Parts: sequence; structure tokens; C-alpha cells
Amino acid sequence: MSSPGFRPANEAAIFAVGDIHGCLDRLVRLVERLPFNPDKDTLVFLGDYINRGPDSRGVLDFLLDLEKRCAHTIFLLGNHERALLRYARTGSPDELVLLRAMGVDATLSSYGDKTPRALLDLAFMPASHRDFIEKLRPYWQDRDFLFVHAGLSPDKRVEECSLDELTEVREIFLSHIGPARPVVVFGHTPFETPLVMPDKIGIDTGAASGNMLTAVMLPARRFFHV
Repeated sequence: MSSPGFRPANEAAIFAVGDIHGCLDRLVRLVERLPFNPDKDTLVFLGDYINRGPDSRGVLDFLLDLEKRCAHTIFLLGNHERALLRYARTGSPDELVLLRAMGVDATLSSYGDKTPRALLDLAFMPASHRDFIEKLRPYWQDRDFLFVHAGLSPDKRVEECSLDELTEVREIFLSHIGPARPVVVFGHTPFETPLVMPDKIGIDTGAASGNMLTAVMLPARRFFHV
């Protein structure tokens, strides 16, 4: 992590990171680029750490290590983790079909070519990874910004939204103009470049599809990509 340098040393910042999807190399390079003070600043990860990319296990190992090194880390629940938890708890065949369409086989491969049966109770994961997935937050908010994986349903407060809404909403959130404070910072819906509007900032830029992994520094709204 590089020196803050271009901002006052006593000014704390928030860094939000978009959907990672098993792209460990991009994640490592992005975090190395952030002008992040591990004692003062806050790192917020918006969910979707697993599936599609080649190294979901490595991503979780890296994030757990980062949590030890940085005083303020926030990890949010994404729809991919939510789907994994639903199947792990229910064993529903429909949920397994959904998970496989979401690229869970790449996640299993990163843990050593486990069979889909190992998804039940998250048996394929070490205990530290199971604990990480099970404790992910639905959202996090400070004075000026609200961080959530997918967005909100219009005209609802965040605490009134279901987990399905917070992790899966798209069109009704994207097309709605909300209040300018707090600004909603979200992932889930991929854009070629970050979406910046008065009421929302979208930073899923499709890392697992060969595009960028993105972070934003707040309140400066400075973007970083790898």
C-alpha cells in the first residue's frame, strides 16, 4: 500500500472495491495501488468474492490477511455468496443449478476439485473461510455514503430492504433518481467504466470478464483500476 501523499495526513478516507469474482492477481495489484493508510482509512468490499475467476480460495485468504493488517475493513454480502449460503443450508437442486450457472465450479476447483456435494454446509472450505462467508454484512453506511452490493428498492430505507433486494436489485434501482445523500456505492451490475451519478456510484467493471477491477476513494471520488 502506497503513501497517502496527495491528501492531508490526518484526513481519513474510505476505499470501496467492486466485484472480485476470484480474480486474485487483479485484487493484489489493485490493493497495492491504493494510497491507503491502514491505521486510519476504511476498506469496504462490496461482495461477490467467489465464482467465475480462477482463485476464489486465494481471494478469501488475501482478504482475511488484509483484515489482520488493516484496522478498518468491511466485507459485504454479494448475490454469489448469498446463493452459496442458500444451497449450503437447503441442498435445493434448483439452487445448485443456479450456482453452477454462476460459476461455482471454478470456486470448487480453487479448493482442489471438490465435487458439488461438498457445497453442502460449506464443507469444502476451511473454517476461517466458512466464518468469513457467514458473517458478511448486508450493507454499511457512514454519514455521506451507503455501501451495498446491488442497490435499494426505490422509496425504501436500507433497513427496510430484504437481502434479495440488497444483493440482486438492478433496473428499478438504476433507473430511479434518489436523494443525493447518502450516495449509494454499489457493485453487481457491470459497467465498462464506473457509473457516476449524483445519487449513486457503480464500481463493478467486469473483472471476471476480462475488464477492470475498480476501487473508488471517497469522498474524493478518485478511481483506481487494474
